[in-house]
Amino acid sequence: MTKKARSRPRRAGSRFVVLTGLSGSGKSQAIRALEDLGYFCVDNLPTTLIPTLAELSRREGLSRVAIVVDVREKGFIEHFPRVLTRLRTMKGLDPALIFLEATNAALVRRFSETRRPHPLAPTRSAVEGIRDERTRLNAIRRLADKIVDTTDMTVHDLRQVFKTFAAGSQPHVPLIVTLLSFGYKFGVPLDADLVFDVRFLPNPHFVRELKPLTGRDRQVVRFMRKHTITLELLSRLADFLKFVLPQYVSEGKSYLTIAVGCTGGRHRSVMVSEALRKELGAIAGVRMRVVHRDIVRGD
Repeated sequence: MTKKARSRPRRAGSRFVVLTGLSGSGKSQAIRALEDLGYFCVDNLPTTLIPTLAELSRREGLSRVAIVVDVREKGFIEHFPRVLTRLRTMKGLDPALIFLEATNAALVRRFSETRRPHPLAPTRSAVEGIRDERTRLNAIRRLADKIVDTTDMTVHDLRQVFKTFAAGSQPHVPLIVTLLSFGYKFGVPLDADLVFDVRFLPNPHFVRELKPLTGRDRQVVRFMRKHTITLELLSRLADFLKFVLPQYVSEGKSYLTIAVGCTGGRHRSVMVSEALRKELGAIAGVRMRVVHRDIVRGD
């Protein structure tokens, strides 16, 4: 896999990212990646409104703004070089022009897969439109601070490029991990990424003095920790999650829901979720939270 990029030195200030490039080169995926990284994003903004948005972003204290502009707007090629010059003279603004491109073969394949016409060739072949657009955009390409060739990139590769780009202007965006306890009798959570069934553990529900309590009460925790099977489960789950969570962080995933289920969602799943939060709290790049969906419903 090859990734080509050319960059110019960056200045300090509020980052104002302008994304442009060839149709089909991945601008939509790029703007979504920047949005996930905390940027205020606008797609297909008219060129003449770019300085206005830049002024508003400075006035309102928006430190990270990203926009997409391209040949979908008729006046883009004519007016954009002058607008970019104006952006680069604004005090306190750190404009960055990122140009996305790909080989003709890759672009033709993408247009074929999406079955969308090229914006410059609605009644002609995609190849003709791509060649025409590449010629028209050469002058703007030469102005770019960063050129990204997306030919061999997956969506995850592209996200990683912008994650690295954004790192210099903002703190690391953590992976938000939700440990969600639930009861199977009330249904498996639809938003769960990983699901662990702990119904094989000893059930406090059948101990009279523990039945009205929850998995957060000390008596329930002590009861469950007396059993070797509980300790072994916690150890194995913690080891697995300590391995896999950093992989999700590296991939650039923003949210992960780990669902832990027992029969009613009151005792076992609650206890295991709370224990896992303590075990996993020190993983770099991860922010843990616990939600007990069915704790008030009971077994």
